[in-house]
Amino acid sequence: MILDAAMLLSGSYSAAGVLTGQAVNGAGSILSANTIDTAPLTIGGNQAADTGVGEELYVEFSVLTAPTGGTNVRFQLIQADDAALTSNVQVINQTDDIPIANLPAGTIVPLHWDPAAPYAPKRYVGARYVNTGAIATFAVAAAVTKNVQTRQTSMKSGYSVS
Repeated sequence: MILDAAMLLSGSYSAAGVLTGQAVNGAGSILSANTIDTAPLTIGGNQAADTGVGEELYVEFSVLTAPTGGTNVRFQLIQADDAALTSNVQVINQTDDIPIANLPAGTIVPLHWDPAAPYAPKRYVGARYVNTGAIATFAVAAAVTKNVQTRQTSMKSGYSVS
């Protein structure tokens, strides 16, 4: 996975290469701090760009601080008519409710960005976290990626592969 700071929905990436998660504490729905504007860069254009052209996209939610308190979290990829992600919101894709016990720090939750979603594309895309119960601590970085990062396998050192 290659991380592009312009494609971050939650969290930030510093010039020093440090990834910082967005705090998504509390109960209920919490929106990503960032949105992606898919509008064309032409004057007078108001039709959202088609993200379905080309290769498939994913959103990877990286748990940087494990949740405490609360019960479950549902990760959603959403689209809306406004950058605040409040007008005519539609869910493009979502996970099931994931118990917080299954979200230790280092967990990556991939979500497919389906270009054939049942809705016409909207201008703004973002993420939403639906917390069941009041979550006290929880930080997530979410980014649009081309490939899903695979789980790393520990390998013993001192062996050569030919």
